[in-house]
Amino acid sequence: MANLWQSVSRTRIALWMITTAIVGFLILVALAAWILRDQIYQSLLDPGEPYQTYVLPDAPDYNEVGSWYARPAALANQPAVFFVHGTTYPGGSDWNAAIDAEEPASLVIEEQLPNFAAPFSTVGAIYAPRYRQASLYTFMNLREDGVAARLTATTDVRAAFAEFIRLIGEDRPFIIAGIGQGGLHGLAVLTEDVAPNPALRRRLVAAYILEYPLPLDLLQEPLADIPACEAPEAFRCAYSYVSAISENEDRIRYLTERTMTWAPGGSLERVDGRGLLCINPILGARTIDYAPARLHRGGAQASGFREGTSPAALPAQTGAQCTDGVLMTEPPRSRTLHRPGRLTENYRLPPFNLFYEDLRVDAEQRLAAFLPVFEAENQMAPPLEQPEEIEDVPFRPIPDRSDDN
Repeated sequence: MANLWQSVSRTRIALWMITTAIVGFLILVALAAWILRDQIYQSLLDPGEPYQTYVLPDAPDYNEVGSWYARPAALANQPAVFFVHGTTYPGGSDWNAAIDAEEPASLVIEEQLPNFAAPFSTVGAIYAPRYRQASLYTFMNLREDGVAARLTATTDVRAAFAEFIRLIGEDRPFIIAGIGQGGLHGLAVLTEDVAPNPALRRRLVAAYILEYPLPLDLLQEPLADIPACEAPEAFRCAYSYVSAISENEDRIRYLTERTMTWAPGGSLERVDGRGLLCINPILGARTIDYAPARLHRGGAQASGFREGTSPAALPAQTGAQCTDGVLMTEPPRSRTLHRPGRLTENYRLPPFNLFYEDLRVDAEQRLAAFLPVFEAENQMAPPLEQPEEIEDVPFRPIPDRSDDN
């Protein structure tokens, strides 16, 4: 009997040890999966096909209304806003999303237009093109395939801008606003299409490159004629910031080191070491001064709001300060303005606009400063053309009729 109990005890101990080992192993696997969750998710988003053999979705035709999220049927006597949305397609099967892909398009309509385009709707009519956006996956690494996908998206946006300029006519002022990936493509429009063209530069109220880096070397060339928006009343200028909270070192590292954007010469290069333009949206100026929360005009969670409706902005939510090219913000007081805990959140746009009211007021102030100057310029006589050189004409004297008498 004693031997039987000893045998049972040994079996129980062995089973307990095996169970403990299995549970411990599963805990380690789960812990490793949690730590590496972004990397695992990233691998699932890889299309698994080289870009050289990838069949692109059909290119948009910007003569068609269906190639735009917003395109007014008629224009009132007001400026126009060219708005470029950010990334809403994670990836997995495509490098570039089709313009009619249902879920990415729904996110643009439900989240990005209400949160990021709407603040500019008080100053002008919104034109928002659909384009073959590069997937979120392409921004998570430095692969050549991802660079090619971004260039495809930029080609679409530049084509949309050309149609935008045709639609609004030759004299109407305009604003460029791009958020996230849209900031990358909006910056291409600014450097390649607006900056070299004096007539377009004169009509530019401001270019808002939001939550995507604008390196300082671009302000030397090719944006030498489009300076930074140094003060709230400045116009014909570039306005940009990328934001983070100080505790999020991974996001700060991504924004200041690994992000790729345009370089002088038109290629995509990393921002590491190039310095970034930072306009404090609370102060509306390029400054390193701290802006306390009491000056914050208001953030908004506008997801789901339709055109013509306005969300209730929440003021005094955060302070902000530009530090080494990054807009450092304080955690907002309202939970509705906190980033969700999604996978790869560092690469995503939040479903709210922390500076909704600040951007709205900023655009109105710049337009108010711009219009009197623009209208006065329109009243001026056009500059004289270069004088034409006239060849000498042989002199033929008129006969003196008195000689006939």
